[in-house]
Amino acid sequence: VQLQASGGGLVQPGGSLKLSCTPFGEEFNARSIAWFRQAPGKEREGVSCISPGDNTYYYVDSAKGRFTISRDNTKDTVYLHMNSLEPDDTAVYYCAIRKYRSACSRSPGDYYLWGQGTQVTVSS
Repeated sequence: VQLQASGGGLVQPGGSLKLSCTPFGEEFNARSIAWFRQAPGKEREGVSCISPGDNTYYYVDSAKGRFTISRDNTKDTVYLHMNSLEPDDTAVYYCAIRKYRSACSRSPGDYYLWGQGTQVTVSS
């Protein structure tokens, strides 16, 4: 399985972006897929996760109500819709995948495969 993350860019405060994570491989629907982010000088933190049963989790309080994670099984893609973006959302965003049938987790160490990261910059 490989992961490809895309959709980052430069956006003004209050704007929106949609990140995409496409795992190439089998058993897409049976894996938890999460988004993490890492800002300069800070530790990588879990943002959101979607489980094999499509339960969703949001780990950053400031993102609740603004970010939405979803899965499109017809396209084998997981999305992170980000609205009302703020400068503090500026970071490299990574998608990551857990092993088969594992539950969501906010810990980076629980994920065994990572995408290459996509830069999100929120600035006027």
